[in-house]
Amino acid sequence: MRARSHSEVASLDEAHALLGLTGPAADGEALTAAFRAAVKAAHPSAPGGDADRFRRVIAAWRLIQSRHRPLALAAPASPPSSPPVVSIGPVDALNGGRLAVRTAGRTFDIRLPRGLRSGEHLRLRGAGGGGADVYLPVLIRAADGLSVLGDDLYMDWPVPNRLMEDGGRLEIDTHAGRRSAWIVAGHAPLRLRLAGLGLPARGARPQGHLFINLRPSDDAPSAAEDLLIRFTRVWTPDRLAA
Repeated sequence: MRARSHSEVASLDEAHALLGLTGPAADGEALTAAFRAAVKAAHPSAPGGDADRFRRVIAAWRLIQSRHRPLALAAPASPPSSPPVVSIGPVDALNGGRLAVRTAGRTFDIRLPRGLRSGEHLRLRGAGGGGADVYLPVLIRAADGLSVLGDDLYMDWPVPNRLMEDGGRLEIDTHAGRRSAWIVAGHAPLRLRLAGLGLPARGARPQGHLFINLRPSDDAPSAAEDLLIRFTRVWTPDRLAA
């Protein structure tokens, strides 16, 4: 059988005429009914049927269908813009505070509660389309010598090699002030845990801890040098003269 082609029908007007549609172009059920009647009458086995007309009726139907069929690759709708990520530091997560965030062409002053964790969301009331609430994801980035993992804080602290070998008292400056720890000679830990100095409890999340990675260093001041540095910070020449 010869391949059928739309080229056997020159135009939509001709295609409609082949289906017996002489008035306004029909669509839907009326168009389908007209095609069925035309193809049945043109079939070679029907009285007065003709193979060439039968072929042209089918070509007319295909031409009409191709003009009414929606494009296979319609342009995708623009996805809704994602809300901005609220990026804060560990100190903000510890103490809370306020932060200005710009979204949807507006700037919002957000209150940060104490104890925020990465993955939580802050709600902006009525900031979305139609007055819907917008939820901003929170991400805590390392800053100020601190990093956050879950409920816990992490920091590094340099330790003199002599102290790591001989043991003794170690003074550590933390976000909660100076803390002391003891290092046992021959059993120097690589990490210390200061209980309760992590992120504060919030909802179902417990109070976190502060983990301190001890970093042996030849540049770190010894205990005596550290005391001298602290002394010179406090005792000015005026105080010594008094």
